[in-house]
Amino acid sequence: MADYVGAVDQGTTSTRFMIFDHDGREVARHQLEHEQIMPKPGWVEHNPVEIWERTSSVIQSALGKARLNAGDLAAVGITNQRETTLVWDRNTGRPYYNAIVWQDTRTDRIASKLERDGHGDLIRQRTGLPPATYFAGGKIKWILENVDGVREAAERGDAIFGTTDSWLVWNLTGGTDGGVHITDVTNASRTMLMDLETCEWDDELLEVFGIPRAMLPEIRSSSEPDGYGKTLRSGPLRGDVPLTGILGDQQAATVGQVCFAPGEAKNTYGTGNFMLLNTGTELVRSKAGLLTTVCYRFGDDAPVYALEGSIAVTGSAVQWLRDQLGIISGAAQSEILARQVPDNGGIYFVPAFSGLFAPYWRSDARGAIVGLSRFNTDAHIARATLEAICYQSKDVAEAMEQDSGVRLEVLKVDGGVTANELCMQIQADILGVEVSRPELAETTCLGAAYAAGLAVGFWKDTDELRANWHEGQRWSPQWDDEKRAEGYKGWKKAVERTVGWVDVE
Repeated sequence: MADYVGAVDQGTTSTRFMIFDHDGREVARHQLEHEQIMPKPGWVEHNPVEIWERTSSVIQSALGKARLNAGDLAAVGITNQRETTLVWDRNTGRPYYNAIVWQDTRTDRIASKLERDGHGDLIRQRTGLPPATYFAGGKIKWILENVDGVREAAERGDAIFGTTDSWLVWNLTGGTDGGVHITDVTNASRTMLMDLETCEWDDELLEVFGIPRAMLPEIRSSSEPDGYGKTLRSGPLRGDVPLTGILGDQQAATVGQVCFAPGEAKNTYGTGNFMLLNTGTELVRSKAGLLTTVCYRFGDDAPVYALEGSIAVTGSAVQWLRDQLGIISGAAQSEILARQVPDNGGIYFVPAFSGLFAPYWRSDARGAIVGLSRFNTDAHIARATLEAICYQSKDVAEAMEQDSGVRLEVLKVDGGVTANELCMQIQADILGVEVSRPELAETTCLGAAYAAGLAVGFWKDTDELRANWHEGQRWSPQWDDEKRAEGYKGWKKAVERTVGWVDVE
């Protein structure tokens, strides 16, 4: 068997390809950003063709850096931004429209109408999700209703839907020349169209959304011993390389953090924050504003479920400081700037750019900086931005404890923002628990590699994966209970100021 496993991580702001050895160590990587297209307030789009081109490029470059070829890979996995929605022509391979990104809020009227028309409870019961702009079902409906010719093409079977995993698999396995149209159960669980209990598309929900079933990809497991496309027939992995793993990005990070036992949780700090708690084969329905989702499904095993707290804007708030405000030149500078002050100077920043996700689910919210006085500086804004990342995670952790009865003892963290040591210290202070980062913080790619490698026997079982996990750094709380409670009280007060800003019909 070949000595390495590769994984594509198609994320919100960039695409990367990473290569791992049997010990789960990084051998090589290459990463490229893609354009963020924002044609109107609240609208966020990506160019699907650019994403495919970037994917091809990063694979070639990473293999080149490692002086490997595709035949040196035992298997390849894919992980992806989950709810981002694409519709393309199966005959030409051309997208009908840009990809509508998970952060996009244009479907707020669709989501609110679903609730008004009495479909909210059905959606929650079948899918574990609330009607919200976040998920793919409303985005498909918007494309069908607003892009000329798509509904007719969908009814003919020509227009097909996928999240970015489906788009990449279709292209890698031949595209117009026999490309495989599939997704995995974790991505399907983010559409508002899949029954969580059967892990199949739900006909009643398809009727509610007005979506032709022929548009939808086949739902497969997250780790397939027989592979999804047998061999990769096009692109840089052309040849006999089995594509055997697909996981939505947050589920991939959960696998990369080896959270295989019920009660184990991780928090990924990326464009947004996503905390997942493994609930095993038990489907736990949230009463506190969390999502019930599929965590992973390996081969023919029963699906493993999770509770998830999804936060729309965390790392992208730091990006906003750089790109829109211009007060930092790069993400690392946010830590340097924030360290210039001992606290937030009385200000709070609620970055509700895409409304508020868990546990509030308020699409009518918008971002706000509150408590400003002439005393405040750009350093206070930077500090408040880091605190916003951590307070939003506390909101989710409290909801998770309500739903599951599990009190976090240690929070496993990963993702790009965890390189910010001040932010991780603030997180420990705000939560009042230890925060632990693994040696390899980019666990999303690793999780996709694990899913692919397990399928072909590159790794024997999950115990072997656990042996690969090593702690890199740990932060302990330094605030006392009074300071923690006072800070959180101010945060909740600030959140109240953001809701009701946008009128949603």
